[in-house]
Amino acid sequence: MADHYYSKKPQTESKPKSWSFTLRGELFHFETDTGVFSKSEVDFGSRVLIDAFVMPATEGPVLDVGCGYGPIGLSIAKTEADRTIHMVDINERAVQLSRKNAEGNGVQNVRIYESDGLTDVTETDFAAILTNPPIRAGKQTIFRFYLDAYAKLRVGGELWVVIQKKQGAPSTFDRLEEIFGQVEVIDKVRGYWIIKAEKVK
Repeated sequence: MADHYYSKKPQTESKPKSWSFTLRGELFHFETDTGVFSKSEVDFGSRVLIDAFVMPATEGPVLDVGCGYGPIGLSIAKTEADRTIHMVDINERAVQLSRKNAEGNGVQNVRIYESDGLTDVTETDFAAILTNPPIRAGKQTIFRFYLDAYAKLRVGGELWVVIQKKQGAPSTFDRLEEIFGQVEVIDKVRGYWIIKAEKVK
């Protein structure tokens, strides 16, 4: 099996690196490594999602699925101190890096653990779920995740997805309409769509 950033145990030799990046007005110091997604900088899609995200009015924790080394979940946790942010990834190395980056940036309102999609997520009352989905995992895997996300959200909760138009944003929008009913495109930036789906019942 090829060694992807969504592999459970990356086999590539570890070569840690550190750098800084400002997200939601906060300066973060990140440690990254080989075998994780976008190890040299916060990828553009994640930055667009982070900038666009607005916390729903409904109460409840937030979930970052496919957290990598942590930019989405940690940036939200840092600026939303009254919320608990769950951060999950199938990639063991990514989870370890997220934990290290949470500690290094003084972010405590997080729960970081391994999960293949939402398989090991036991909470069912999330106010928001965010994801920059692993397109290479295939449409079937991603569409199954959308169904699972619906089940994990409380009524009034929202799923936020960033996806490129050329990688299936229109079909994601259509699928989310089938599942959620209430769906809108929040922003379009350089081919990236930010799609928000609200669970209304």
